[in-house]
Amino acid sequence: MKVVAMIPARYNASRFPGKLMQTIGDKPVIRHTYDNTLNTLLFDEVIVVTDSDVIFREITENGGYAIKSKKNHESGTDRIAEAAENIDTDIILNVQGDEPFINRKALNDLISIFHLKDEYVQVASIMKRLLEKSDIEDSNRVKVVVDGNMNSLLFSRSVIPYLRDSAIEASYYQHIGVYAFRKPALLNFTTWPVTPLEAIEKIECLRFLEMGIPLKMVITDFKGVSIDAPDDLKVAIEYYNNYGFKSL
Repeated sequence: MKVVAMIPARYNASRFPGKLMQTIGDKPVIRHTYDNTLNTLLFDEVIVVTDSDVIFREITENGGYAIKSKKNHESGTDRIAEAAENIDTDIILNVQGDEPFINRKALNDLISIFHLKDEYVQVASIMKRLLEKSDIEDSNRVKVVVDGNMNSLLFSRSVIPYLRDSAIEASYYQHIGVYAFRKPALLNFTTWPVTPLEAIEKIECLRFLEMGIPLKMVITDFKGVSIDAPDDLKVAIEYYNNYGFKSL
């Protein structure tokens, strides 16, 4: 089974333009993500797919593999699908460019789903438990609820589930923006129009749910920092200064 990691890297992110070229330690966010994904040794290839000449040069001039997008894309999934069409692979992992602390265990757990003979799993992703009230209520943290078989039921920026009865203990999970696809599922995604919930929430994986395809979710204890806003960059720098990437 051939497995390729693809890292979509849009320069002008809507909430934090240029975030992937912000520096943590001695190099930009996007190169930390690329290098840490490559250093897991889990993939046949690791490829950055970008709309930016700046990001393209940052990767290729430092010995990495990058592809320029030919079209404008609304989502990272659409971006990597364009590049994946001509790549020989069975499984494609979408590692978000703003996840510089992604680690080997989280990615390996995700890949392992596809080593099982359950052909019905077309798309998989990871989630971690949220414990702090401020994190649960943070709209930048996408929440997910699952069924008893760990298939996703809904993703939302709102607090889900809603705790109607305070006598019941609720568990909350944050969706980590790392996906794994069988290649046909990824290519099919690009043939579907943006769906209503996806447009409302600005959460691309809702397109799969609205088209009847659940995501198999894997729980991780991944402790990294997703950089969605300027304040996240400050947290990431502090995390790096304290811990580096020793958990990889």
